[in-house]
Amino acid sequence: MQTKQIVSPRAEYLKPRSEGFHYSIKRIRFDENYQPADSTRVTTNFANLARGESRQENLRNALRMVDRRFNALAHWDNPKSDRYAVELEIISVDVDVAGNGETFPSIEILKTKIYDRKNDQQLDGIVGNNFSSYVRDYDFSVRLREHNKNQKKFSIPEDFGDLHGKLFKDFLKSATYRENFSKPPVICLSVSDNKIYQRTENQHPVLGVEYKANESSLTEQYFKKMGFEVRYFLPPHSVAPLAFYHFGDLLSDYTNLELIGTISTMETFQKIYRPEIYNANAVAGNLYQPNLKNSDHSLTQIVYDREERSQLAVKQGVFAEENFIKPYQSILQQWSANCAV
Repeated sequence: MQTKQIVSPRAEYLKPRSEGFHYSIKRIRFDENYQPADSTRVTTNFANLARGESRQENLRNALRMVDRRFNALAHWDNPKSDRYAVELEIISVDVDVAGNGETFPSIEILKTKIYDRKNDQQLDGIVGNNFSSYVRDYDFSVRLREHNKNQKKFSIPEDFGDLHGKLFKDFLKSATYRENFSKPPVICLSVSDNKIYQRTENQHPVLGVEYKANESSLTEQYFKKMGFEVRYFLPPHSVAPLAFYHFGDLLSDYTNLELIGTISTMETFQKIYRPEIYNANAVAGNLYQPNLKNSDHSLTQIVYDREERSQLAVKQGVFAEENFIKPYQSILQQWSANCAV
């Protein structure tokens, strides 16, 4: 009797492919001296913090919040809560789809590194964390709006997110990714304010209490086409669950310190961007529905222009349409069809 071999999502992700687009990456350290590159989406969360008169103070305060949260979670053998420091690196990915050396800014993600002062050692963290994409802006801010213009009932195009998902999977299977990163990415996002989350009995020492969503969101469906699964956890001493989009086994594939790096970084960002949820004065209960109109919350001392960010998403979606979708339409359509086969 033959035993059927089970291929894990992580093993499938690690399998290289013989053909695909060419990707290149640029790295820039995210610290108090960070200046966004010209190709950086200005709606990217960390780029928004690095603008205006308060830019350096914004960055300094945000990084201090990350370090404090990390040391609070990594409290063992850490009596003064100062053993660790988190270093953040912005990974910008450019794609060449025509093979002529001309590139388009594909995505931007964050890479965490953890410095252990006690052992004078730098530890690798998780890649992913934040996620930024021009093509996603096009899908949500241009294509979805056009599709529903003058429609009585909201609907989603049948192939919505297909191209973006295939491009992302292609990058993960590229030599560029495998040469630079040893593990699959984890993206950590805010929970959706139109869903209800149910507390479960499952609890992890670092990720905290797991929650289950009552239904799938459009974001969840979009990320599923990129290959991600999602789990929701309320970390210790947090007030709202975070959405962890991942490949493979989130709880087993990463060390506690790797997970803490992601939690401390992305929870800090969410406290700044969505204080109504992540800096609320009440902790999520057994049944939890996030509320962006919640007035019972505290503000950080960090300046963030949320209204400007939403307006710019449309402009950047148009930029992607004019500089990537339309000029390379025939190449992308043919490549996407071959991917389906």
